[in-house]
Amino acid sequence: MPLKLSLKPGEKFVLNGAVLANGDKRTSLVIQNKACVLREKDIMQPQDAKTPARLVYLAIMMMYLDAENSEETYTEFALRMNEFMSAIKNPEILTACVDITRDVTQGAYYKALIACRKLFDYEQERLNYDPSSVPKYSTRR
Repeated sequence: MPLKLSLKPGEKFVLNGAVLANGDKRTSLVIQNKACVLREKDIMQPQDAKTPARLVYLAIMMMYLDAENSEETYTEFALRMNEFMSAIKNPEILTACVDITRDVTQGAYYKALIACRKLFDYEQERLNYDPSSVPKYSTRR
């Protein structure tokens, strides 16, 4: 099944390891065979992976972009995913983590990346926890 990319002017993307940039007009490309493609918005720079879920995402992205060296990166993924799952109690998020791990072990890296992005919202809710917003309850009667 062909993949159609609609690119904004100047938008960058990675195609089988090569970084390409669109020209100054909107363009559509159709990729006819299986290829490793990531749009600019889906590419995470290592310095931007500052949270546990983003570290998991970065490891998956690196496996996707460099499948030949994925064994070393898999070790990083497994470590980061284990750390993330150890801190989570939410059954729905834990199930998502198991699904992501299954996709990674099956080599479905792009599918795992998409699922991993959903962890960002959950993580953000937890990192933005503001104790002052919680109502205080009195123990006096």
